[in-house]
Amino acid sequence: MNVLLVGSGGREHALAWKLAQSPLLDTLYAAPGNPGIAQVAEIADISAGDHRSLIDFCIRHSIQFVVVGPEAPLCEGLGDNLRTMGVGVFGPNRFAAQLEGSKGFTKDLCQREHIPTAAYARVETKEGGLAALDDFGLPVVVKADGLAAGKGVTVAETREQAEAAILDIFSGHGGSAVIEEFLTGEEASLFVLTDGTSLMPFGSAQDHKRVGEGDTGPNTGGMGAYSPAPVLTAALEQQAIDEIVRPTVEALARQGHPYSGVLYAGLMLTADGPKLIEYNARFGDPECQVLMTRLQGDLLEYMIACDKGTLGDMPAPVFADGTALTVVMAANNYPGTPETGGTIDGIDAAEATGAKVFHAGTKLDGGKLVASGGRVLTVTATGSTVREAQAAAYRAVDAVDFPTGFCRRDIGWREVEREG
Repeated sequence: MNVLLVGSGGREHALAWKLAQSPLLDTLYAAPGNPGIAQVAEIADISAGDHRSLIDFCIRHSIQFVVVGPEAPLCEGLGDNLRTMGVGVFGPNRFAAQLEGSKGFTKDLCQREHIPTAAYARVETKEGGLAALDDFGLPVVVKADGLAAGKGVTVAETREQAEAAILDIFSGHGGSAVIEEFLTGEEASLFVLTDGTSLMPFGSAQDHKRVGEGDTGPNTGGMGAYSPAPVLTAALEQQAIDEIVRPTVEALARQGHPYSGVLYAGLMLTADGPKLIEYNARFGDPECQVLMTRLQGDLLEYMIACDKGTLGDMPAPVFADGTALTVVMAANNYPGTPETGGTIDGIDAAEATGAKVFHAGTKLDGGKLVASGGRVLTVTATGSTVREAQAAAYRAVDAVDFPTGFCRRDIGWREVEREG
């Protein structure tokens, strides 16, 4: 079948690389793609937000299935529009995608369904937000309600920081926010495929959100990740599915809006068990890179089963033993305004070490590969332990020539310490 992949980042390069291995595939197209994706797919110069042009492309190129990589098109209803045209889609419809698109929607659902999560208040005005702070201790978490590409969250250590975060959210026209109790524990990411009825665990990972080593500095879209996450034991994973993911999927189905695709649960492993931090309606970035590196078998087959409602007939996915670890190489000044245009060399040398380099924010300029975004490359390697995978990833990082970029040198540090 002909498949269209929507998106242009490192997550989409990892998906394209895995989809290209499917025996079910005739031609893989990507819109808008990037130079790395262009090595395995035919590129269509269409924005992920241009739904009309994407649908026209599907009609003209006999596309039978669309894989939506990023969250924004899902929250804007691309899945609904494609399904109306009879095209299969991996990803939820607009209503169900509110699990990511509206933190308030998700918190209210959790409250109704008694799903373990942090105590919270939804606020619609600056004054309401400042008043609600009185109900919370410190630290306190302040979140913008809409999509924020992983960066709309402030963990405020002081009242002044919390007030500044609220003022920032409401400084434009309109806006809404969620104020949450600060949860203590270790974070882990759980991925579950669902067709709205059946659930299938699809791997775990740990992301490194802070820009600086030792998890310091501002939040980013993610500076690295590894999979699996040993802290999310089989027992904790089952508890999270039973108490968090399954009640969510069942609640949406009862409302007549079954969730189809991957549901990514960001969890805090507290002393009281797993609690939901937030949902994402798509694979994480850079978690997708480590999941796809470990996944054995046909990704496309599982995606089609989610859309067709036949996931319950599929065998459990098989992931390679050992660890996959990815390091994000970002442009200088990220997560502020990144320094774009810097040249990139040495990717072949990096991959000669056995690693895989996924493009994130790259473009070709006069035949040269240059940085075009904040997160530029995700260098991914495997090993029998986290320490081994970490060493392999940094060997490949050191082979890349990207003078206007930087990376954290401690991805996987918690687990390396635990391994001793």
